[in-house]
Amino acid sequence: MPAASVPARPAPLIDPFQRAITYLRVSVTDRCDLRCVYCMSEDMAFLPKRDLLTLEELDRVCSVFVERGVRKLRITGGEPLVRRDIMRLFRNLSRHLASGALEEMTLTTNGTRLRQHAAELAALGMRRINVSLDTLDPDKFRAITRRGDLPTVLDGIAAAREAGLKVKINAVALKGVNEDEIPAMLDWAHGLGMEMTLIEVMPLGDIEPDRVDQFLPLSVVRERLSERYTLTPLPDRTGGPARYVRLEETGGRLGFITPLTHNFCESCNRVRLTCTGQLYLCLGQEDAADLRAALRASPDDAVVAEAIREAITRKPKGHDFVIARAAKPAVPRHMSTTGG
Repeated sequence: MPAASVPARPAPLIDPFQRAITYLRVSVTDRCDLRCVYCMSEDMAFLPKRDLLTLEELDRVCSVFVERGVRKLRITGGEPLVRRDIMRLFRNLSRHLASGALEEMTLTTNGTRLRQHAAELAALGMRRINVSLDTLDPDKFRAITRRGDLPTVLDGIAAAREAGLKVKINAVALKGVNEDEIPAMLDWAHGLGMEMTLIEVMPLGDIEPDRVDQFLPLSVVRERLSERYTLTPLPDRTGGPARYVRLEETGGRLGFITPLTHNFCESCNRVRLTCTGQLYLCLGQEDAADLRAALRASPDDAVVAEAIREAITRKPKGHDFVIARAAKPAVPRHMSTTGG
């Protein structure tokens, strides 16, 4: 008997600059239980429920991406764990990990609800998470987040580590706020076996503080750190924009995400899907494709796949981030809308 034919995999997603799109970041909600000063306005107007993709639609569109070569999926928000029944989405998507179609499913969270969910996330096949944390000072934490409780977040991090999840701490470098605390945070994180990544403030959305006052170039931070630590550059890449060094004194890894002082566009392999189904091809550009319309127009996944394929043909070479007093935000949407 002739051997059974193996169905051909759909063509992978290749952008105009011959970059394979293998990484999808998905925002599942614009809501958050914190109001970080660089991310949100204090009085945010959140989206009505009808505008959001349902959990079933999120599962469907993520699955179409996986079928077309996406190997890494990151769930973001807002704060993803505040969405009602969000664990149902993780349970459904975990089938792609079990089949081997997806190499990694990760989560970016503020940590406030990790104690409730960490064990199940690990049981579903998640291996690592990012926790956004900019300070270890309780008063400063409340000022940055406008309402947060640091011990709750630290307990959530402990729960994640207890569950076997590898934790990376993401900290936004804020001039005059946490710049003096960065060495202590590194010692803390590396002492617990956690990596840390520093991020420059990005010009996204109108917020009350002036970003020029917040902006701290990571080139300056790196120079300061080099006076205290031996920084050994690493060739490591994790599918994201960070560039890494090892701190010889701690043995830990530190990443730098520098969209303003040194952009990371040349190797960009990612796109971002908002909770309303808008597919942004670049964090720093406004061009987007409406995948919600495609999802609701037909039950045929081929319609969604074609909308994705057409969108990828418009992916730009890079962003237009500029930060200056005279400059408006590069894009008007808040970071919480696009997804972290």
